[in-house]
Amino acid sequence: MLLALYLYLGLFAAMSVAWAVARQPGRSGMMDAIWSLATGAAGAAVALVPADGAEPGRQALVAGLIAAWGARLGLHILRRARRGHDDPRYLELRRQWGRHPDLRLFLFAQVQALAALVLLVAPLAAARNPAPPGRWSDWAGAAVLVVAILGEAVADRQLAAFRAAAGAGPGVCEQGLWRLSRHPNYFFEWLGWLAWPLIAIGPDGDAGWRWLALAGPALMYLLLVHVSGIPPLEAHMLRSRGQGFADSQRRIRAFWPIPKRVG
Repeated sequence: MLLALYLYLGLFAAMSVAWAVARQPGRSGMMDAIWSLATGAAGAAVALVPADGAEPGRQALVAGLIAAWGARLGLHILRRARRGHDDPRYLELRRQWGRHPDLRLFLFAQVQALAALVLLVAPLAAARNPAPPGRWSDWAGAAVLVVAILGEAVADRQLAAFRAAAGAGPGVCEQGLWRLSRHPNYFFEWLGWLAWPLIAIGPDGDAGWRWLALAGPALMYLLLVHVSGIPPLEAHMLRSRGQGFADSQRRIRAFWPIPKRVG
């Protein structure tokens, strides 16, 4: 319980800073950058906390993996946010919030801190697996996270190249991975959280409380697909891209990168 309290206080402080920065015009994207960096740092710290029965080799593996995830995502969003453009999701949320948007943004930031606290149960469970390290489930989990990080980086680069292309204007990206999913970056972000149950539960399935690692991918799917990811972004895209984006919705799946049969 004391560890959870320390984690929450740290995340509360980080997201309070994120709110103070993000409420400035053109800086809303900083909230996601700070959340990613703070969650990655907190995850690495919690993975390395000494515990009876925990294997130091597996703790180091988990700490390195989640630190790499947080650094890659956070620095990518930070570079994008420094250009001075508001994140369209936050523009849409502010439009929906109406009165007192700064107060609502602060509450939203602290909900993100609580979400991070729940998500960190997954890498904690992975780090506390007492089995000898080096089993196939450890390497499978690491491979899943590496594939997820690389896949998200490729999707981000393809989108950036589309936006930078001459004449791209307000069009809809349907290049590369974006031909298969309207949000392949979100898919790979979710995929990475499957690494922790693989490492936490292992091949034996006798994991006890470590089955709670499944809460990580479950919560991330809920947030991305039904709460703060796809819904506000697509509402913004429909208003700003109009029929072009509506056509993409008809032809391309929102999340899963699986070709869609259009009749």
